[in-house]
Amino acid sequence: MITCRVYQDGTLKVEKPFEARTIKEARDGDQRVWIDVVDPTDDELTKLQTELGLHELAVEDSRNWGQRAKVDFYPQHLFLVAHGIDLDQQGELVDREVHLFAGGGLYVAAIRREPRFDFAKVAARLESAPALSEEGIGFLLYLMLDEIVDGYLDVIELFEDLSDDIEDAVAVEEDGAEGKATRLLAQRIFRLRQQVVRFRRLCSPMREVLDLLLETATIVTPPLLPYFRDVMDHVIRTMELTDNVRDLLTSARELQLAQVSNRTNVVMKQLTAWAAIILVPTLVAGIYGMNFRHMPELDWVYGYPLAIGTMLVAAYLLYRSFRKREWL
Repeated sequence: MITCRVYQDGTLKVEKPFEARTIKEARDGDQRVWIDVVDPTDDELTKLQTELGLHELAVEDSRNWGQRAKVDFYPQHLFLVAHGIDLDQQGELVDREVHLFAGGGLYVAAIRREPRFDFAKVAARLESAPALSEEGIGFLLYLMLDEIVDGYLDVIELFEDLSDDIEDAVAVEEDGAEGKATRLLAQRIFRLRQQVVRFRRLCSPMREVLDLLLETATIVTPPLLPYFRDVMDHVIRTMELTDNVRDLLTSARELQLAQVSNRTNVVMKQLTAWAAIILVPTLVAGIYGMNFRHMPELDWVYGYPLAIGTMLVAAYLLYRSFRKREWL
């Protein structure tokens, strides 16, 4: 489905289905066109290519989803891939990929698919700033990129809250925690870190995109430079916060592994201590259980009490020693 919004002097003039004459009328009337394309068919993309003069390589890229964020410059237009990112109710990342064509100082074509990125706020902001709208389609492109990048900050704030919860859970985990609880916490850390890594992979290329726009794109006029730099600052801040969350999760996992290792060491010390305590009675019993003819102690009236006493005293001394060292 293709619809277009025609703006003149920063004000929405008409919203209608896209037609072949729309671009010509906009050019003749000094208007700007926002073309909104949702789940396009091959025929609709071919129609756009014909009417807007899009480069075949850009159209080919636009037919394929799951691309890295980028911006390509062609003689008549630019082609930009961005990723709107959100979290669903299960806390899983939702990638709302958007393809943008901007050209001739005349139009911006936004191609979306399900789950689509919502540009309702962009429309409202565009109509509320008619003065900046006179800067052409560069301002519309800024609004779209700003809306996408602002969503990054919302996601990373949720990640920070989740990572803080995990850090608290690791810090209060008791020495006697059950194995199942430990495994569940480890799974939480792993899943969140996996989400953070994917999030960074999706949004980090936006820094390069904005660098190229600031350095190369003619639609970024001098009055718009501070606005695009602001988007760049948001991307940089997002990357820094993402790295902080990733490092925190790594530290939390290392701390949990250290706790598990400590608990294992405690168990091993306890087993070693009891084995040593049992060793002395076993050794004495083993000696006097040997089948030799001449063992004087066997005929001694105090031999049996002495053997039992030796076992008990040795076991008790070892027990006291291990208790003092906090092995038991």
